[in-house]
Amino acid sequence: MSGDGAGGGAISRRIKNLLRSPSIKLRGRGRATRHQLGDKVTLEKVLGITAPGNRALSCDPKSGLLAYPAGCVVVLLHPRKNKQRHIFNASRKTITTLAFSPDGKHVVTGESGHMPAVRVWEVPSGVQVASLQEHKYGVACVAFSPNMKYIVSVGYQHDMLVHVWNWKKGVVVAANKVSSKVTAVSFSHDSSYFVTAGNRHVKFWYLDHSRTSKVSAAVPLLGRSGLLGELKNNFFCDVACGRGPQASSTFCISTSGLLVQLDQRRMLHKWVELRRVDSARASQATCLCVTEELIFCGCSDGAVRAFSPHTLHFLCTLPRPHFLGADIATMTDARQEG
Repeated sequence: MSGDGAGGGAISRRIKNLLRSPSIKLRGRGRATRHQLGDKVTLEKVLGITAPGNRALSCDPKSGLLAYPAGCVVVLLHPRKNKQRHIFNASRKTITTLAFSPDGKHVVTGESGHMPAVRVWEVPSGVQVASLQEHKYGVACVAFSPNMKYIVSVGYQHDMLVHVWNWKKGVVVAANKVSSKVTAVSFSHDSSYFVTAGNRHVKFWYLDHSRTSKVSAAVPLLGRSGLLGELKNNFFCDVACGRGPQASSTFCISTSGLLVQLDQRRMLHKWVELRRVDSARASQATCLCVTEELIFCGCSDGAVRAFSPHTLHFLCTLPRPHFLGADIATMTDARQEG
């Protein structure tokens, strides 16, 4: 009995000494310590970008602010001041697509992962003001309507869903399925329809505003394919509805370098090959931007080519940015910059 008592006392002393150990105390305070560190650490600058394509780059034409994703963070870059602000996605899901609202006050984002959400953020404060969750696997494209009433979101190919949201009310007003891989979306100037583009896919989707405003449940979206004729087997990487005098036209661009114009009847009107306008540089097209007077086509060789939206005539190739460290004062030819 005496031996058992001595052994028990030794064990008790060892337990007491172990509990007094600094490492045990730190483990108990670990969560509080991490919380304190989180309050002190702030994101100062993001290096790099995780945009899967042009659908994850957006520019506010009024302020010049550029938005792009870096993981679960939206970077808001002021190019002239070279300053960043950041919006943090609390779900920590990777942001795959984003777009500014027409007034520049909001940014809409789409994300990937299980049950991804379409989120709307205030640009000045970075506060989330809406969250819309109907997709299953990932969101490929998002866009605001010009009247600011709707947001359209297109899911990944296996998601097969296109939704039109009344984002202020947080409800789906129209929906349908799409079986093709979609890489771009663009609204018409009057918000009456939008166009999606992708793999062997250019489709017009029409909104019935009288039905979407009155019916409580989502109504079926009316979709009509573009009549592309011999060009139907192309992969269309970007699309833009016309502006001004060309508002009834739709322009799209293929990865093979075809700039295509569709008329108000969705029929192929004109098309031009980018490589033929500048034989010295055959390039793959990547993106498209349309104004009332110009069409800009971005290409994989770093060149930006300008065309007329009225005739599709080639106008010029913009000079590329100069190399880092180059003395632009000594340059006499625009070709020296690239």
